[in-house]
Amino acid sequence: MKDNLEKQVTILRQQIHAHNHRYYVLDEPTIPDSEYDRLMRELQSLEAAHPELVTQDSPTQRVGAEPLKSFNQVQHSLPMLSLGNAFSSQELHAFDKRVHDRLDTSLDISYTCEPKLDGLAVSIRYEKGYLVQAATRGDGQTGEDITHNIRTIDMVPLQLIGRDFPDVLEVRGEVFMPKAGFTALNKKAEQLGEKTFANPRNAAAGSLRQLDPRVTAQRPLAIYFYGIGDVSGEPLAPSHHGVLQKIQTWGLRINPEIKTVKGIKACEAYYADILQAREKLDYEIDGVVYKVDDLASQETLGFVSRAPRFAIAHKFPAQEELTLLESVDFQVGRTGTLTPVARLQPVFVGGVTVSNATLHNMDEIIRKDVLIGDTVIVRRAGDVIPEVVSSILDKRPKDAKKITLPKACPVCGSDVLRAKGEAAARCSGGLYCPAQRKEAIKHFAARKAMDIDGLGDKLIEILVDENKIQSAADLFSLTQEQLENLERMGEKSAKNILASLEKCKQTTLSRFIYALGIREVGEATALNLAQHYGFIKDIMAASVDELQQVSDVGPIVAQHIHSFFRQSHNLEIIEALKKQGLTWHEAAPRAQGDLPLAGKTFVLTGTLQGLSRQEAKAQLQALGAKVSGSVSKKTDYVVAGEAAGSKLEKAQELGVEVLTEDGLQKLLS
Repeated sequence: MKDNLEKQVTILRQQIHAHNHRYYVLDEPTIPDSEYDRLMRELQSLEAAHPELVTQDSPTQRVGAEPLKSFNQVQHSLPMLSLGNAFSSQELHAFDKRVHDRLDTSLDISYTCEPKLDGLAVSIRYEKGYLVQAATRGDGQTGEDITHNIRTIDMVPLQLIGRDFPDVLEVRGEVFMPKAGFTALNKKAEQLGEKTFANPRNAAAGSLRQLDPRVTAQRPLAIYFYGIGDVSGEPLAPSHHGVLQKIQTWGLRINPEIKTVKGIKACEAYYADILQAREKLDYEIDGVVYKVDDLASQETLGFVSRAPRFAIAHKFPAQEELTLLESVDFQVGRTGTLTPVARLQPVFVGGVTVSNATLHNMDEIIRKDVLIGDTVIVRRAGDVIPEVVSSILDKRPKDAKKITLPKACPVCGSDVLRAKGEAAARCSGGLYCPAQRKEAIKHFAARKAMDIDGLGDKLIEILVDENKIQSAADLFSLTQEQLENLERMGEKSAKNILASLEKCKQTTLSRFIYALGIREVGEATALNLAQHYGFIKDIMAASVDELQQVSDVGPIVAQHIHSFFRQSHNLEIIEALKKQGLTWHEAAPRAQGDLPLAGKTFVLTGTLQGLSRQEAKAQLQALGAKVSGSVSKKTDYVVAGEAAGSKLEKAQELGVEVLTEDGLQKLLS
């Protein structure tokens, strides 16, 4: 009897899953809604009578979770990267040229094109074909666990279709609210006297961030999948388009407008077609995304910062409106830059109500001839950042006021300085200015800087707000008692942070330079400075001309470095850090050709246990090696950590020497 019931329930679930696939993914339903409802009611009745047969992947369990008290954090196994933007044909062609140059080819590139949805990016993980976790993009590294809410979306399969899917499949997609659903939702809210949403994107984001999944289930959410993250086993296909076609066979919905074209001119034609069809689409889009279709080429192109070199978002023309400029405030950023912010009479632009907009800097204010009291054109540049484009001179009132740069920092009262030839004005308070303090300390503690484990952004903000630290040096004076007294901080967490602070005291010169937060000095520039000079005192004493002898340091960056070390408060912080016990190895620099690994090319793959990939890269570069992102016949060594993938296989095919982590450590020592 029980076996027959289990078989009956299993068959019903399989039928419903199949009908969901035909309806939501293929858009080819084979039964009327009444028959679908009959199948669902039959399954619900059986499960109600025999609750021991209920499983998480059952179609009846779309909403079965209790409301959450808060969202847990999820660390993405592979980062969810943002895209670079092109706002013109010239910028798009420049992107295509960079792709050709890096691939060293003159042939037309195949690109996969798709509409850029204006929704919320999510990552969904399947194991053995079952949905086990879903997360928001967050900052790209860490997102929020929204598994319960994602399960309420009918278009997201709880169980994959077929049998040839990998054991682990992480897919990335965009959750959105169709225009018709958004209109109906707002209409219902108006009838109930509730607050309406400004646009479909806000509605989708707000729906996914409901602590009660029952609320999310009532919202008309949809999804299109556009890529993959962590996948076990062999590659799914040799091309991006092939990957999308493959995941679609498993019940994962992809955008029907996706198209693969040859050459950048064909991309522009696709852009024109989608722009023309924009208003007819049932969802909001703000541009088109192009991705190099060949996955091997994608790997060769690699990444820069947080964006892939193989993809770009071609944004639609920005929308503009007129409004009144009522006043101007000056905000102080992490590096002390004062940015004029226009306070506007609220106006609806590009789907959102805008009351603030950037004026960039004083040069832009003068160039645009903008005064307080003017009627101005406001544009959402790239449909994201509102900016004041220009003023309407014919509407200028007689009492319009000139915008003037404050002489003192509006936050700390320090002098505001503006270097000759620079558009930006800066607060001279440096690391002491409260506006800069939090971001400066966050940067100092970051993974690629001093890597102080456990000292997150929120904790730093609390420490600054409660006046427990005023500079990076104060971190090393924190006590166990001070940390334990903070909210949500226990004895073990406090001890771990103190241990991490102690551990990071032994660092490298390049990390320390990067951690100081000198404007436009990234990891690569910090490493070049450390290798060129060897001693921090020599960097501090270098002139602007001397600094320009360092690889990749031009006149502007040289001026930033020189100015940083001419500020007494910065020197005081460095001295205070030294007194706290921070040390690093210093030695007279050697010529690049004299370094032990000069001329050798390394590729890192997999997970290293004893040091991070970034640390391994820095140490190899310090010894003269070149660290590449792809394996070729010119590669000398491939360092393979745990879960090494296609790069290891390619190294073995080409006969490139493979080092374990132990082998790398021996080489470095």
